[in-house]
Amino acid sequence: MSRIIIDVHVLQTVPPSNLNRDDTGTPKTAVYGGVRRARVSSQAWKRATRRAFKDLLDPADLGVRTRRVAELLAERITALREELDGDKALALAAETLRVATGSKIEVPRRKAESAKKKGEPEPPPESSYLMFLSARQLDGLAEIAVDGADDIAAYLKVKENKDRAREIADTRHSVDIALFGRMVADSADINVDAAAQVAHAISVHQVENESDYYTAVDDQNEKDEESGAGMIGTVDFNSATLYRYAALDVDRLRDNLGVGARSDQPLDEPVRRAVRAFLHGFVASMPTGKVNTFGNHTLPEAVIVTLRSARPISFVSAFEEPVLAAQGSGGHLRGACTQLLAHVSDIEKAYEVTEDPTWVLRVGAATEPLAALGTGVTIGGLLDEVTDAVAGRLTAQPAGEKVKATRA
Repeated sequence: MSRIIIDVHVLQTVPPSNLNRDDTGTPKTAVYGGVRRARVSSQAWKRATRRAFKDLLDPADLGVRTRRVAELLAERITALREELDGDKALALAAETLRVATGSKIEVPRRKAESAKKKGEPEPPPESSYLMFLSARQLDGLAEIAVDGADDIAAYLKVKENKDRAREIADTRHSVDIALFGRMVADSADINVDAAAQVAHAISVHQVENESDYYTAVDDQNEKDEESGAGMIGTVDFNSATLYRYAALDVDRLRDNLGVGARSDQPLDEPVRRAVRAFLHGFVASMPTGKVNTFGNHTLPEAVIVTLRSARPISFVSAFEEPVLAAQGSGGHLRGACTQLLAHVSDIEKAYEVTEDPTWVLRVGAATEPLAALGTGVTIGGLLDEVTDAVAGRLTAQPAGEKVKATRA
């Protein structure tokens, strides 16, 4: 059966920076093709993409990932019934979440002991791990908590009410949950398989980390009463031309989101919104590690998007042999584009996938070789054309049995 897969390939130059550091504060690296490369973890860029969604999607389409989920739910309970506030709301929230997700929602022992020693009120209950719930799921669970407020434990022992709570926690997923998945350790049956796969970004060339030795002057030491700096320190950094890759399984995304319920919108509207937001967010976002120190606010020089019908294909192998800067001119971008063009042409011909539609957003003369790979577009054109192409595929390919029409 034909599938709907979106491949996103990005070439992006980043000046001296420390986008994603390890436990020692050093920029992360990886050995690939026998040499050390700069690396930015997939988690770092997924978080940057999720943060970008705040400017691209309605808050109702997003979720919250936190251990303090009981407080979030308690706020919604109080908003529905003002008299259910404070500890009452927290108790209702904790029991509702316990039944809906199977997770323990308790006051952390260390925090409770610390508060007791200081004579402070007991802190609110928390999940023992990060809980990822959509805004609509929290709203639905708040309604259940209010309905059973007189005796929430007894209310949720009724099978119909318990099943309703479980269903709310496993339907109407937010865009970010549908894209990046959710794991609930205590209830595997409400886990959500991610529709998006994001690779660790790596430099197309060899990289060596460097160290910046810096000093800060004491502003009040105007008369040079004390010689030397007010403080000294070091910060590690590197600069690189990165290859970034992500694959989006639109079929999985549709299963996770379901079809739209509004009569004035197409059934595939939730998927269209999610695809557009993911493309824009992934392409234009940037992890914020040490950004105040380096101000590394670049945008990609090249973006290649392909709509596949069989399986995702990463082109990272184009850079297994590291790009070498041209002697006398420097720079890795032009060489990266040349190697990428050769690799893409060879692998698509060998595996007979040359008919998959491709769009190319590129900037500058160095990226000119990539123009041969597909239709040239701007960012607006890329978002419009890819989204429309996906919508056309969805219309031609009916939703699978797993899609729940009551979602979204």
